[in-house]
Amino acid sequence: MKKVLVLGGTRFFGRKLVELLVAEGHAVTIVTRGKLENPFKGKVKHIIVDRRDELAFRQAVGSLDFDLVYDNICYSPNEAKVLCDIFNGKINKLVFTSTLSTYEADGVSKSEGDFDPYSHEIRIGNTEDFTYGEGKRQAEAVFFKYAKFPVVAVRFPIVMGLDDYTKRLHFHVERIVKGEPIGFVNLDARMSFILAEEAADFLLWAGANDIEGPFNATANGTISIKELITMIEATAEQQAKIAVVGNDEIRSPYAVPASWFMTTEKAQKAGFQFSNLDDWLPGLVKDIVAQYH
Repeated sequence: MKKVLVLGGTRFFGRKLVELLVAEGHAVTIVTRGKLENPFKGKVKHIIVDRRDELAFRQAVGSLDFDLVYDNICYSPNEAKVLCDIFNGKINKLVFTSTLSTYEADGVSKSEGDFDPYSHEIRIGNTEDFTYGEGKRQAEAVFFKYAKFPVVAVRFPIVMGLDDYTKRLHFHVERIVKGEPIGFVNLDARMSFILAEEAADFLLWAGANDIEGPFNATANGTISIKELITMIEATAEQQAKIAVVGNDEIRSPYAVPASWFMTTEKAQKAGFQFSNLDDWLPGLVKDIVAQYH
């Protein structure tokens, strides 16, 4: 049994991760702002604090120690630096949820070496000071520079799931079912995705195994935006109304200018076997379409 801290564990793949940790018998503590109901009740300890409030965060967790920490909600170098300052000497490992957005969408398949956090120039700031991708790059750079414990930075693509609170795939299904336009930049762009359950499995694996550094984690295979829309059209029996880019209201969350995907050779060599995108995406699309019929 390990003492495990999870920052952000009440929804989507964070919640699924906590469920896996609890099922394995670990002593789990979650940190949230208390905006959502704790779904685990007496199964985990729950600390309610805004980690962006440095003083309150230090008071809430500064006296604690853990075998393993999962940080799913760090978006800036400031947040990363505070976590290092608090937990250096008090934890044995950190698994940080990073992102495909550390790489540019330029049509080239990405491996971990395409963004080097160890040499990235650090610019201290808060979430609002950076784009999402740069905030995550900065956070990785800070963790690898200042942490005195092993760090794994897990670079996920867009995570899919029936209970995805961002509803990015749902957006496309709903607008197609309702006959509403969707704006795209490049329908031929190919993308990586991962299922929420597999994201949780990978985080669990990353924490349990003797690995560190950046790791890409995505399902095997890619799909073009055009192929995805065709799949939704066939399942919903409704033709999509496609627009070029368009305003923010109709702009697709997948409106990338070029193909945006990554390889997982590093993780596979370390022992993790990923699912095939084609094996679960059609079923997920079918389930989401059913929600709108």
